[in-house]
Amino acid sequence: MDEELLVERVLRAVECIPPGSVATYGDIAALVGAGPRRVGRIMSVAGAAVPWWRVVDARGTLGPWRRALEHWADEGIAFNGRGDGCALAAHRVDPGALRAAYDGAVADLPAD
Repeated sequence: MDEELLVERVLRAVECIPPGSVATYGDIAALVGAGPRRVGRIMSVAGAAVPWWRVVDARGTLGPWRRALEHWADEGIAFNGRGDGCALAAHRVDPGALRAAYDGAVADLPAD
């Protein structure tokens, strides 16, 4: 897949995560057809314009997670028991709803 198209798909996928919910890099990767590390790289370079604080790793943490605290508080995203990330089980986006929103969000893009 063309890199520019992949970046656009990742950003649109992140925009589909509703407030108060999170998705993992793996969740986004499964939607767009890339690996989680590649999604993480795209987010680190191009993710500032989308709700980046809604994308976490498989444990519910995100690198500079302290920057996410204000956003999480505004959206009601609770911390996990370790205090190092969000309560992933409580806030993980429904995969079916995310897929449906994503499919609609990329309908105007070229196929892979």
